[in-house]
Amino acid sequence: MIEVLSDLPAGVSGIRVSGRLNREDMRGFKPTMDELLRTDEIRFVEVIADDYQGFGPGGLAEDLKLGFGALFRHHAAFKRIAVVSDKEWVAHTLHALAWMVPGELSLFRLGDLDQAKTWAAG
Repeated sequence: MIEVLSDLPAGVSGIRVSGRLNREDMRGFKPTMDELLRTDEIRFVEVIADDYQGFGPGGLAEDLKLGFGALFRHHAAFKRIAVVSDKEWVAHTLHALAWMVPGELSLFRLGDLDQAKTWAAG
């Protein structure tokens, strides 16, 4: 499931992912992503909940299309991305792939969500 976060500072967008994401979850989020990409400066908070289980049927393929498509077309717009999670594999993945992410990227623990929001607003 993808939930859009509503209590963010001005200029910051964000989501919370939980459970197992499938093709329909990703396609349902596409209009929100398209709206986000209409700005010249993207500041984003992504919360990965403790119950997040990864991708289900078609989820990974849709995520790659949506995510990489946005990165390639709007590379310069990404300013700050805060990832919030207590999952160790998320930290390892971010450290390995950070070189691919435009702008600044920072990892926060779930208990530090308010700090992540403030940092993203930077």
